[in-house]
Amino acid sequence: MSVDRSVLHRALERGEQEGGHVEFKERLTREVHLAEGRLESLAAQLRHRVLSGDGEAQYVVGVTDDGGIAGIDPEAFSETLDVLSLLAEEASAHIDDVQTWGTEGPGLVGVATVRDGGQLTADDDHVIVGTAGHVDHGKSTLVGSLVTGRADDGDGDTRSFLDVQPHEVERGLSADLSYGVYGFDGDGPVRVENPHRKHERAAVVEQADRVVSFVDTVGHEPWLRTTIRGLVGQKIDYGLLVVAADDGPTDTTREHLGVLLATELPTIVAITKTDLADDARVEAVERDVERLLRDTGRTPLPVERHGVDAAVEETDDAVVPIVRTSAVGDEGLDVLDELFERLPKTAAAGGDFRMYVDRSYSVTGVGAVASGTIKSGTVEAGDELLLGPFSDGSFREVEARSIEMHYHRVDKAEAGRIVGIALAGVRESELERGMVLVPRDADPTPTRAFEADVMVLNHPTRIDDGYEPVVHLETASEAARFHPEGGQLLPGDTGRATVEFKFRPYLVEEGQRFVFREGSSKGVGTVTGLLD
Repeated sequence: MSVDRSVLHRALERGEQEGGHVEFKERLTREVHLAEGRLESLAAQLRHRVLSGDGEAQYVVGVTDDGGIAGIDPEAFSETLDVLSLLAEEASAHIDDVQTWGTEGPGLVGVATVRDGGQLTADDDHVIVGTAGHVDHGKSTLVGSLVTGRADDGDGDTRSFLDVQPHEVERGLSADLSYGVYGFDGDGPVRVENPHRKHERAAVVEQADRVVSFVDTVGHEPWLRTTIRGLVGQKIDYGLLVVAADDGPTDTTREHLGVLLATELPTIVAITKTDLADDARVEAVERDVERLLRDTGRTPLPVERHGVDAAVEETDDAVVPIVRTSAVGDEGLDVLDELFERLPKTAAAGGDFRMYVDRSYSVTGVGAVASGTIKSGTVEAGDELLLGPFSDGSFREVEARSIEMHYHRVDKAEAGRIVGIALAGVRESELERGMVLVPRDADPTPTRAFEADVMVLNHPTRIDDGYEPVVHLETASEAARFHPEGGQLLPGDTGRATVEFKFRPYLVEEGQRFVFREGSSKGVGTVTGLLD
């Protein structure tokens, strides 16, 4: 809820004027204001306000016609926004921002900013890149320079754009899981001046023919589980692993590379900070990276030697391009631009709608919001869905009231999109990471146990029957018991195992990849069968 009331005070002082862009509405209802004839009249009024404000109008909700503070309850406020959104759509506009304040009573008052231009159709190409790498190897600085087009000052100037705390990200109805976004149109890159400015991010999504989102991961070893969740829990198209030229590959680099490659994610390695090392050092680090890739059965492809065309044609889960970069000297950034513009999207959009919940939060006047990456199919505002499983294995009927992507409201969204879905029929406190949204006519069957093919990446001794790591599957992170076939698995072994979640069921499918870890032990697996 907004604290600074200056926006509200200015709108009230300006007041409704015949040729002005401010409109007062105590409340709007579907039954009254969407009736035949009334909708067209109100949409024409909204269009007039938008044109009077040079493309922007302000609707003050919860006030009387003369500007008196009335306040309406959250449910009425939410319905008012839904109706206003439909009116805006009818008038070829969209709600860009909503700020709310409490009144002396239990009601709400708010200011909705309506901008010219219809909602995003969400049919453009959208590539999601998961970033990984050791702390201080320049991951955030590199992405900051890519999305802004600005060289770093050598002290992490562009990195500061991306140091966003969760409470800042979850301030509004947006699934801002990614920490950077830019795009491409017919004239080249479409960038932002400041990634913190939500209207700039929304403009990229609206204007670009291809959108590139970066999903953040954490470089510190103690937070590897967060990195795993970022890489496993999102429908990522490519991995971007950074290795600093002045440091070279570290144990964390190897851990992150292992997760990227074990989950069969096509990956690009960026050697960063080349401005801090001489040519001999850069070449030595590049050879170390090539050796590391060959040790994992991958073929390195240094772009400096083979060219961008070869990288675009060859990149897959077996061939890994290596790009030399410097955010300070702009080296290699044009190469990454070309790769992200030309590489094909790897995630298929077919199948029924499915989205695993990664985050949840509550927005005043809107209610519970579930955010995540759409795994398959499409979802439209107004769709009736099932949410679950809850701890008892049940699913509940909910409605997708509205959808947002990078602060831009959309009518529908498809596989690969990072979205926030406002849900009717559930409280935010009931939403949990690892839950899934599916169509209402689906027949989801949760499970507490499944069979899997597993590979042990690292373990100090051996994995015995009853071993209890944390399993990261989609967005779920849950303790589980392992029962290896034959009773044990040694480091480097590949084998079969039965996996049982300890505390609650999840929706699991054959073919899903997962990562498990406990202490320094790490491994990956593929679900091969479900058990009762």
